[in-house]
Formats: sequence, structure tokens, C-alpha cells
Amino acid sequence: MAKIKIKQIGSPIRRPANQEKILIGLGLGKMNKVVEIEDTPEVRGAIRKLPHMVAVVD
Repeated sequence: MAKIKIKQIGSPIRRPANQEKILIGLGLGKMNKVVEIEDTPEVRGAIRKLPHMVAVVD
């Protein structure tokens, strides 16, 4: 399966707890951290919920 790189561009400070949990579930937690994970519909859905906090990196 294909991999996707995502980068955290927003801080979870003063955000709802569920948004912080989504970040942790994606393997993020610190600013500018980049992770490479499997490209699944679940991951795409998590990215769609946090467009202000994560970005897809080429």
C-alpha cells in the first residue's frame, strides 16, 4: 500500500481534546514533525478533520 507523509503545522494548545487525540493517533505531537504512514481512508478522514493543523508533504 502507498505511504503518505504528513506534517504538523498547527499547535494543539487551546484546541478541543478530540483534535489533540487525532494528532496523537496520527503519530504527531510536536510542531513541524513529519511522519510517514499508510495511506488509508481512516488516515485521510483524520487529515480532513484537521486541515488547520496538518499538511500533506510531497
